[in-house]
Amino acid sequence: MRLGINVPLDDADLAVEAERLGFEVAFVPEGFRSDAASALGYIAARTTRIHVASGVFQMPARTPAMTVMTAATLDGLSGGRFRLGLGVSNAFITEGWHGRPFGRPLTMSREYVAIVRAGLDGRQVDHQGEHLTVPLPGGRGTGFRLHNKLISPRIPVYLAAVGDRGLELAGEIADGWFGVFCSPARVAEAVRRIGVGRLRGDHAGEAFEVIPSVPVAVGEDLATAALPVKHHVARFVSLGHRSDNFYFRLMERLGHGEAAAEIQDRAQAGDMAGAVAAVPLEFADETSLLGPADRLAERMAAYAEAGVTILALSPVGADPAVRRKSLQVAAEAAELISPGRTRPDN
Repeated sequence: MRLGINVPLDDADLAVEAERLGFEVAFVPEGFRSDAASALGYIAARTTRIHVASGVFQMPARTPAMTVMTAATLDGLSGGRFRLGLGVSNAFITEGWHGRPFGRPLTMSREYVAIVRAGLDGRQVDHQGEHLTVPLPGGRGTGFRLHNKLISPRIPVYLAAVGDRGLELAGEIADGWFGVFCSPARVAEAVRRIGVGRLRGDHAGEAFEVIPSVPVAVGEDLATAALPVKHHVARFVSLGHRSDNFYFRLMERLGHGEAAAEIQDRAQAGDMAGAVAAVPLEFADETSLLGPADRLAERMAAYAEAGVTILALSPVGADPAVRRKSLQVAAEAAELISPGRTRPDN
């Protein structure tokens, strides 16, 4: 199991520290504060070895052709270190922010990835689908084609997924899965679902990355360490209506349905502090790395046993110094479970 980092959008230089510590890849999310592509270009220029990845690009925000062009640009800027993470987002973001319908997201994901694959392979895109049609019939243009040559022989495509059918689709069409709110038990369940999809796709037998996004906070007192994690959980679970919220439903599946309902109710009433307080410590602990180095090491070993190939750590907390300390302690914990872990800069 290798280590990755989810880079906070207000602390992109944290990727430099992750590179020094021997982390393999830096993921950049996009959401309320920033797009991912801009930060990825900055990180690519500030580093030399660590890979950079979108974690994840929102499909509704970009046409597939623009995603291909962005991936090609970042491939060039990074010297072939870019990996492409994609996510269908959710109804709240898709319809509220981007003004696009959210119906049948799995079909849309399948079509989107097919077009991106064709574009990255240098083929002229000709796709007539339910959601995406390129080029438009009777239109003035021809199908998109990428004219510059990539540095990377093949840019990996990772797919974010939460539900069972989404996990199977990731196994079928992608090179890796990017997950959130993942306990080791949840990862093991996801790996089984991914395997089902892997068998019916064209990539059976090829390497597949299992990449849960896991918050990390160091401290002797678990309740104190968990507080920023609880903020993170409350923000995602409170997005939009519970019937359309993947994170709400996942929290239900993991046995915390009553807490998920209280989080949403309090957030929608304007009581965000109450929503944070409603996040159970047990849930935050199950889906995070909390505590001192030896406890982090024990949890890391459980993730590795469950089938994780890259553990994408999210150092939480408002203070950049605290986030760097969490990253350093996590690297120490990784050494505890894998003594002599070779760093690429050694």
